[in-house]
Amino acid sequence: MSGILNIQLNPVSGDKEKNLEKAADFIEKYSVHKPDLIVLPEFFSTGIDDNTMINEPEDENGGIVVETLSKAAKKFDTNIVCGSVIEKEGEKLYNTCFVVDRAGKIVGKYRKIHLFQFFGGNEHTYTTPGNLPPCVVELDFARVGVSVCFDIKYPVLYKTLIKMGAEIIVSPSAWIKLKSLSNKKKEDSLLCWRSLNIARAAESLVYFVTSNLAGDMNNSLYSVGNSMITNPLGVVESIQGGAEGADFKEINLKLVRELKQTVPVAFID
Repeated sequence: MSGILNIQLNPVSGDKEKNLEKAADFIEKYSVHKPDLIVLPEFFSTGIDDNTMINEPEDENGGIVVETLSKAAKKFDTNIVCGSVIEKEGEKLYNTCFVVDRAGKIVGKYRKIHLFQFFGGNEHTYTTPGNLPPCVVELDFARVGVSVCFDIKYPVLYKTLIKMGAEIIVSPSAWIKLKSLSNKKKEDSLLCWRSLNIARAAESLVYFVTSNLAGDMNNSLYSVGNSMITNPLGVVESIQGGAEGADFKEINLKLVRELKQTVPVAFID
C-alpha cells in the first residue's frame, strides 16, 4: 500500500509567507503517516489574487514556493506536487505545477494548457497556455501524471497521460464559483465537480487526486473545496468538505496495475 496526503487550503489572499506556513503545518502534522505523495492546491500560496500573481511571479524553478516545499520533501522523506504558481519566463506568465521528489529535487514541471477563460474567468488575460509536453513523473512508488484545475474538462489530455503510463493523476485546483449563485446552482456546480472527478478516474483507470482551494476567495468568489481521491473503479475513497483541512488515504496501486493489464484503455482510441 502507498499513502497520499491531500491538503485543502483557504489561503490568505496575497500572503505567500502565511500560506506557506499553513502548508508546512499540515505537512508536519500528517508526517506521522509517512505519505508517499503530498498534493497541494492550485494558487495555494497566493489565493485568487491577480495583483500578487501578476506582479510577484515565481522564477523558472518555482521560487520561494518550490524552495520551501523542496525542503519539506527532503525533511519528511516524501514526494510533493507543489500546487501551482505563476511562473515568469521572459515576458510571459504561466500557471505551472512543479513536482519534487524525496530528495527535494524538481523532477516534473507542467504548465497548465486549458486556461479558465469561460463563465467570467480571466486567467487567459495574464497567463499564456502551457507550451511544455504533457507530464508523467516516474516517482519511486508510482508513475504520476499532472494536470491543473480546468484541464479536468478536457479528457484528451488524460488519454495522453495514461498512454504515457500514468497510474495516479493529480489535479491541483481552484474550482471557484460566484457567491451570488442560487443555492440550486451551487449544488449543481458541486455535483458537476464530483462527477468530473469520478469520470476522469474511471475512464483512465487511475487514482485521480484533486486538491482544491476552499472557502471565500474574495468578496464575490468562493471555492467549493471537496478535494477528492477517487480509485480506478470510480469509487470515491476520500472527499473533504468545504473548509480548510487535509486527509491521508492509503491506496492500492496493485488494483491499477491489474486493471491496466485486463482493460487496455491506454491502447484504445
